[in-house]
Amino acid sequence: MIDGKLAVAIVGCGGMGGGHAIAIASGTGNAVWNTNAVTGTAFEGKMNSDISKKLTLAGVYDIDPARQKWAADRGMYNYESYEAILADDRVDIVLIATPNHLHRDEAIAAMRAGKHVLCEKPVTPTSRELVEILQVSRETGKVFYPRQNRRWDKDFLIIKKIYDENMLGKVFHIESRVHGSRGIPGDWRGKKEYGGGMMLDWGVHLLDRLLIMIPEKVKKVFCTLTHVTNDEVDDGFKMHMTFESGLTAYVEVGTCHFISLPLWYMTGDHGSAVIHDWSCRGEIARLKSWEDKDATPILAGAGLTKTMAPRGENSIETLPLPDVDFDRNELYSNLVDTINGTAKQIVTGEEALRVLKLMEAAFESAAKGVVVDFE
Repeated sequence: MIDGKLAVAIVGCGGMGGGHAIAIASGTGNAVWNTNAVTGTAFEGKMNSDISKKLTLAGVYDIDPARQKWAADRGMYNYESYEAILADDRVDIVLIATPNHLHRDEAIAAMRAGKHVLCEKPVTPTSRELVEILQVSRETGKVFYPRQNRRWDKDFLIIKKIYDENMLGKVFHIESRVHGSRGIPGDWRGKKEYGGGMMLDWGVHLLDRLLIMIPEKVKKVFCTLTHVTNDEVDDGFKMHMTFESGLTAYVEVGTCHFISLPLWYMTGDHGSAVIHDWSCRGEIARLKSWEDKDATPILAGAGLTKTMAPRGENSIETLPLPDVDFDRNELYSNLVDTINGTAKQIVTGEEALRVLKLMEAAFESAAKGVVVDFE
């Protein structure tokens, strides 16, 4: 501890690690992410948890001298090695933000050195490695916390609220996607040996959110990977899942899409909802009555149709998306409270393990070109 606060040391001070460093050092939790670099607008979400009273930054370590200098220029202490972090008795938490293939060994070493671990996603490239980590967590009594931060994205919280409150009736299909047009970033994410690829980079988020929203087993998985801009790892994927109730979900990540499709589309027996982008533009169309079955035929291409004719105002209403209130610092705060024994862990290792196994089923499906049974 330092000054009565749990002390965090960060290994890997690149983009995400640097963000954590500023966030914790500033005491505001997410200061580095409070401005959207694309639109220039503030991210939404309150910072209800005052982590300045719970966490402090002990220092950082990175193998890149430029990142060490970046940290030093901001008044952050530079450790000379990862071993120096593990030897520092003041450090309570090691925050791992290195490439994916390093996570297992670093996490196990940290816990065996008496440190708790907050680990960037995916916590490991394979489920087998995570099983080893969780075993060491049980042996040492140290908290291993996967950082699935996109559970706090506003678009997800809105769609989850719609689902949880049955605003569309019985939901039978959900689509979740992210589209970009720049290919894979020109760093380790494009290399298989480092645990790269979009399934592990973005799929881990989208699948994690679906699994915590839908309280059912996944029965069937079918997936295809894309290699438009990268031959070594997937630069996107299309994945179809069937849950035990028959509900289906479609998950898509693409890095060569110059017109993006909606982030979310959800439909039930009494309505549909769409969220177009991260600014959360969208709407709900909800059924007033099934009794309006007669329709005036419309011209559709080369013929007429009654089946696909739009509904009138008497049988459907258009509603705005619901608002949500959330704490963007909840993950950091819950980590501390979990360590102190005053709260249950929100993002668990077992949840991360289920997601990894689901991604492995997707890779198997893509490799064999078949539907794979899951749970």
